[in-house]
Amino acid sequence: MHPLDQPIWNALTGPQSHFAEVSGSARRFPPAVTTLGALDTIDEQGFADLASLQQPHQITALFLEQAPQLPAGWKLAMTLPLLQMVHQEGSGSEQNSVSSSRRWIEMGATDEAEMLALAKLTEPGPFGTRTRELGTFLGIRDNGKLVAMAGVRLHVPGFTEVSAVCTHPDHTGKGYAAELTLEVMARIRQRGETPFLHVRGNNTRAIPIYERLGFKRRTQFHLAVVQKPQ
Repeated sequence: MHPLDQPIWNALTGPQSHFAEVSGSARRFPPAVTTLGALDTIDEQGFADLASLQQPHQITALFLEQAPQLPAGWKLAMTLPLLQMVHQEGSGSEQNSVSSSRRWIEMGATDEAEMLALAKLTEPGPFGTRTRELGTFLGIRDNGKLVAMAGVRLHVPGFTEVSAVCTHPDHTGKGYAAELTLEVMARIRQRGETPFLHVRGNNTRAIPIYERLGFKRRTQFHLAVVQKPQ
């Protein structure tokens, strides 16, 4: 099995196991880090194990191979197609050095409130008060205001996920997202790893940009955001 076939599970049982909250065949990140979780077996026991990790009204986001068939009592808060893309080494758009413009800065603890506000506005995916702990995040400021950012999320053997790529609606069209993504990718490559990412299957704006940057479609998941029985 390819490590990206079950990226959340392989992250939580591998390089990011120190984040894992565990019950039987269920794993999840602390909700303040991200709502992502995974089941070793997609069955009633797996969901029962997941339920033991969740507090009332909490949600967990799963990447599933098939449309979810939930046990009785579970609520499907959201589902949508999620495209997984992997960068192809040596593609024409690849950059292995820092962008010459250097408009980006590394985000730190003092930037967390602005990062959370930008993610809430643009909804690039699950983002919490501790998401910055997953790895390096870069940002671009305009007149002192954070207007774009990108970082990393899942780490599996040989691969690191580019994530939280977002731009304030008032600042799109300036190349910020591509510049940040390229820099994040370059840092991943410098570690000898391959960049990958997940994007909503209906995001017709972002997918062509990622393709121009050298990402190729690998597979499609069903993103299922589930809520435990009360």
